[in-house]
Amino acid sequence: MSIELTGTTSSRINAALVEARRAAGSPAVGMVLTLVIVTDEENAHDSLKAARDAAREHPSRILVIIRRPGRGAARRTESRLDAEVRVGGDSGNGETVLLRLRGELADHADSVVLPLLLPDAPVVVWWPVEAPADPAGDRLGALAQRRITDSYAVEEPLKALAARAASYAPGDTDLAWTRLTPWRSMLAAALDQARADVVSAVVESEAENPSAELLARWFAARLGVPVEQVVTDGPVVTAVRLRTAGGEIHIDRPEGAVASLAIPGQPTRTLALKVRSTAELIAEELRRLDPDEAYAAALRATVRAPSAATGVAVEQEVAPAAAEAAG
Repeated sequence: MSIELTGTTSSRINAALVEARRAAGSPAVGMVLTLVIVTDEENAHDSLKAARDAAREHPSRILVIIRRPGRGAARRTESRLDAEVRVGGDSGNGETVLLRLRGELADHADSVVLPLLLPDAPVVVWWPVEAPADPAGDRLGALAQRRITDSYAVEEPLKALAARAASYAPGDTDLAWTRLTPWRSMLAAALDQARADVVSAVVESEAENPSAELLARWFAARLGVPVEQVVTDGPVVTAVRLRTAGGEIHIDRPEGAVASLAIPGQPTRTLALKVRSTAELIAEELRRLDPDEAYAAALRATVRAPSAATGVAVEQEVAPAAAEAAG
């Protein structure tokens, strides 16, 4: 069921949600969290589709904030809230509310969202593209236990990653880190089997890839070894090589959903390692709402990069922009 409201208020939207629930024959609320999506018209459709797919695993009230500040001086002072309430159908067991904020109201989205949050349920805020420099300090971000950004979706990913490092607060996470979960799991398992000390690492990826940057920092934080980053055609991370005294452990995924894993003294194995959809990434993030300490450690780490001239490891700050922002 869908209900459209023009020039409305949060209280009328709440009433429409109750009405839609009753009309759909399911007045009981069985949702586990509120997911707030802050986006624009261009990205609203894809973001909402990903959120709905994730909501099959985590029934949610999805609030989509679409800001439409007026271009002219007169329109900027004219505040208006339009909403579309959807229950059932594509929303499954959850609820979806599209909120279009016009004029000055666009700068105070938190006042609209607060009355619509599910009582006694966690709140997650997701910025699919552009995110504030300090997500935890943002008015909407302050309402949430979990704040999700995606540095891969912006024009300058490494600059965005530096901003995340400078403003990190417990509860922050980035989908560039979530994309690494299968890689980190396989590498950890490979190291357990090899039982050898890593002396250096190589990360191969497309240029300016934030996931590769975070993976290099993760190696620096956990292994304390020099890390070399090699640019390939992608997509995303294409290979990782861990050099040990007993040989090289490497995972290669040049393309497609299949990778090969080689461990010294063992036959090469074929692994499933596809590039996951945004819906799968969001679903993973909604499974845990506690602070991600591994992400925090990787985000703030520095890497020791091998010197091309001497082959000696030298200290190199991977995120100089973060230091500038902090200083």
